[in-house]
Amino acid sequence: MTTSDWVPENYEIRRIPTNGTELSVAVGGSGPVLVLLHGWPQTSRAWARVMPDLAERHTVVVPDLRGTGASDRPETGYTKTNQARDMRGILKELGLAGPVAVAGHDIGAMVALAWAAAYPEDVSRLILVDALMPGFGLEEAMNVAEGGMWHFGFFMTPHIPEMLFDGHELEFITATFTALSNPGTFSPDDLAAYTEAYTGRDRLRGGFEHYRALLEDGRENRALLADRPLPMPVLTIGSGTHSGTTYADPLSAHTKSLRSEVASTGHFVAEEDPRWFIKVATEFLA
Repeated sequence: MTTSDWVPENYEIRRIPTNGTELSVAVGGSGPVLVLLHGWPQTSRAWARVMPDLAERHTVVVPDLRGTGASDRPETGYTKTNQARDMRGILKELGLAGPVAVAGHDIGAMVALAWAAAYPEDVSRLILVDALMPGFGLEEAMNVAEGGMWHFGFFMTPHIPEMLFDGHELEFITATFTALSNPGTFSPDDLAAYTEAYTGRDRLRGGFEHYRALLEDGRENRALLADRPLPMPVLTIGSGTHSGTTYADPLSAHTKSLRSEVASTGHFVAEEDPRWFIKVATEFLA
């Protein structure tokens, strides 16, 4: 189990049974509920730098997604709609009524979109941070025959990524985080913590399972939003790697209220420029 020494003051970590598994969840603050969903290869620690300020205005719920961090690593259940059911179960166990605001980064943004698409009555406002969406631009972006990103297909492959990454976790985490962020964003302790969370074949598998569901996620998203646009306000946040319109344009026909912002950061917006993220998110949520 990963350590929780990163958890901000006035938050507590709880183990919560939900949807046939058990997740580790940080909870703190008071006010309207805000759920923060991390990406890969990260854990709920990804939100540590924004959690204290957000807790001044919100009851903040920050889970480790299934398969990651201190949460259980079941063999199945990684479609993003099923993970939305994980989140619904968490809120029920906590006694928190919706609708709630949801912000997701990377894989967490995909879970957030699926939640809003499958259960729109649950979500009051939706923030999608630096992520292409299954069914709405991701498939084209990962088409290597057209020069797309190769890693999606590699991570989807059963067993092989775990075999090749095993024993090289710190090397991979360091190279990836350094390449995708502004210099100085991650300390050696940060890199060590994320490495611990993904060390060993079973922990690696838990992360890659999120990728192995992506094609099904795309099919589900397209079906859910074919005739029913998202009714809640949606904010997409891009980074220096991708413009805001890269993420907003494919969703524009499927939302009633959509805006986009661009951070002057790399991929890890909330960690690279927490003040900017807090400002933009707070204005949108207000």
